[in-house]
Amino acid sequence: MSQTLIKNGYYGNYGGSFVPDEVQKVLDRIAEEFAKVKDDPDFNNELNYYLKEYAGRETPLYFARNLTEKLGGAKIYLKREDLNHTGSHKLNNVLGQILLAKRMGAKRIIAETGAGQHGVATATAAAMFGMECTIYMGAKDTKRQALNVFRMELLGAKVVAVDKGNGLLKEAVDEAFMDLVKNHDNTFYLLGSAVGPTPYPEIVEHFQSVISRESRAQHLEKEGKLPTAVIAAVGGGSNAAGAFAHYINDENVRLIGVEPAGAATITKGKPGVLHGFKSYVLQDEEGNLLETDCIAAGLDYPGVGPLHAYLHESGRGEYVTVTNDEVLDAFQVLSRTEGIIPALESSHAVAYALKFAPTLSPEDTIIVNISGRGDKDVQQVFELLKNK
Repeated sequence: MSQTLIKNGYYGNYGGSFVPDEVQKVLDRIAEEFAKVKDDPDFNNELNYYLKEYAGRETPLYFARNLTEKLGGAKIYLKREDLNHTGSHKLNNVLGQILLAKRMGAKRIIAETGAGQHGVATATAAAMFGMECTIYMGAKDTKRQALNVFRMELLGAKVVAVDKGNGLLKEAVDEAFMDLVKNHDNTFYLLGSAVGPTPYPEIVEHFQSVISRESRAQHLEKEGKLPTAVIAAVGGGSNAAGAFAHYINDENVRLIGVEPAGAATITKGKPGVLHGFKSYVLQDEEGNLLETDCIAAGLDYPGVGPLHAYLHESGRGEYVTVTNDEVLDAFQVLSRTEGIIPALESSHAVAYALKFAPTLSPEDTIIVNISGRGDKDVQQVFELLKNK
């Protein structure tokens, strides 16, 4: 697993912690507690209990026979994170972090959310553990993901619409960190993506790595070998971090991250500091953040997790882009071919697989991480297709 890549809070040149002293004290305490629990048998037994009995793991590695036959070329397997409770991969990390928060004595949970899936997962776990919960969400995202806002409120969370700046995920993260500074005595910030100051990228990757731990064993059982490639969508990078983690040392397995063309941080960005960590950032010559344009709210972020910056720069990971039109097409193709409606975020990975699979031979296999289900996006897609 890639935790071996982390040294002093950095993946190569990326990561670190660039925050005020009062925030650093809070982060140091979280890092110290995480170091104690990540290999603790009692903690992991409790986490595995909830992953199995509450979240419904393990999720299937499904052979997409119809899609494979339609495209020709490589066999396509889908890692079905959409079947996780709450409809995405987000609960994997939420359960780990909320158990960590519980150990630290936190009474209140805060989180940021873009597409709303992390917010829903956080509100779900907070309800189960009886914790007060506040979710920060960009005002623009609350409109395009209104159903998830209602879900969070139904679960007892307070949803704060952030109308500063562009009203997107970046602004939601800003507000969540401000809350943490004011209320760190009783509050735990449950960060959803593999971004932020150390130790958050490592924490998120650690808890999401269950995805690749399962898929690796499942693929070996089904095929007797490792896959040719693993494909996952990348915004901040949590689902891709989890999907890649247990393959990083397998040099023959290609790791392919798929970015939105309108928020292609690795493709178009350059090193900088955002939200307390160093990574690739979409910025102009003066260091001002550039606006992003992505139909998937969960990928609409001007930075990327430091693990992905490292994998890109080292050459271990490959990062490509797809357009909004390709994503809408993939959303429909998977729905009609396999009867699986993917989230718009996941549809980015599917969109690249539609182009990539036919270039390979029938002996090749690829795993596409279906990070979430598309129920939350159906109304948005309906409107987009109606107006085309």
